[in-house]
Amino acid sequence: MGCGSGPVVVDTLLVVAVALIDPDGRVLVAQRPPGKAMAGLWEFPGGKVAAGETPEAALIRELKEELGVDTHASCLAPFTFASHAYPEFHLLMPLYLCRRWQGEPVAREGQVLRWVYPAQLKDLSMPPADVPLIAMLRDFL
Repeated sequence: MGCGSGPVVVDTLLVVAVALIDPDGRVLVAQRPPGKAMAGLWEFPGGKVAAGETPEAALIRELKEELGVDTHASCLAPFTFASHAYPEFHLLMPLYLCRRWQGEPVAREGQVLRWVYPAQLKDLSMPPADVPLIAMLRDFL
């Protein structure tokens, strides 16, 4: 007995994201700047995994580029993942937790940054792939 229609062939896009958690238990989110896809929506920092790059290496690179902070793979704890079908592609997004990094996060790509408590995430407009992650973070943190 099946669970729906047959497979649909689409490209899978691998992106990686992180919930940076400060000592007060708040999570850093960034608002996508004007001109980008899904502009105005809040998301967890991260980005695309390049060919030949591990998710952890991509996240370390993205944190440096987007926020000017440094961390190490040993400080990234795999937490959960999102698997979401957008019309143009299928998104697969591992989400890591990180409580240790060096430097103060600064918006380097025109985004707005905000520290929020996990319970406040539900009040933000986020991309559809991020929405299921909210309850998991709230319940865990």
